[in-house]
Order: sequence, then C-alpha cells, then structure tokens
Amino acid sequence: MASTIALPFSTQSKPHHHLPESDVLRKRNEELEMELKKSVEREEKMKEELQKTWKRLKVAEEAEERLCSQLGELEAEAVGQARAYRARLINLMEQLSQAQKLLQSNSQ
Repeated sequence: MASTIALPFSTQSKPHHHLPESDVLRKRNEELEMELKKSVEREEKMKEELQKTWKRLKVAEEAEERLCSQLGELEAEAVGQARAYRARLINLMEQLSQAQKLLQSNSQ
C-alpha cells in the first residue's frame, strides 16, 4: 500500500509563483476561511430544512391521530347502525311470520 503525506494546503490550488511563505499561508488561510463560511452557511440551510421537515412531520402525525380517532368513532357508529338494522330486520321478519300465520288461519 502506498503511503501518503498530508500537506498543510492543497496541491491543487493555484500556483503562487514564488510568493513569500507568509503570503502563501495568508492566501491559503483566506481560502480556508471562505470554505468554512460556505460550510457554515450550508449547515444553517440544512438546519432550517430539517426544522421545516420536522414541523411537517408533526402536522402529519397530528392529522393521523385525528383521522384514527374519527375512524374509530365511525366504526363504532357503523356497528351501532348494523345492530339496529339487524334488530329491525328481525322484528319485521317476526311481524311477517305472524301475518302469514293469521292469513293461513283465516283461510282455513
């Protein structure tokens, strides 16, 4: 495996045409400060996006809770209506059965 050496500044930066070392370091320091500033700005934007996403998530969770609650209420109402319908149907069947018996007894 080839060994590597870390340099205090990028070898890909623009050549400094034999500038004094202090000027080279000052220039590199300015470049690093600019990169840091851009990085901090990106981080702030990401934090803002994360906060917006978090707020949207909370809204969605609250909406889900309301919908689940409403669904539960509707299910309970539907069960009640089904029971009432069944009771009414049984009552009507009993009435029909009694009417048929009356008709049969009258026709004899």
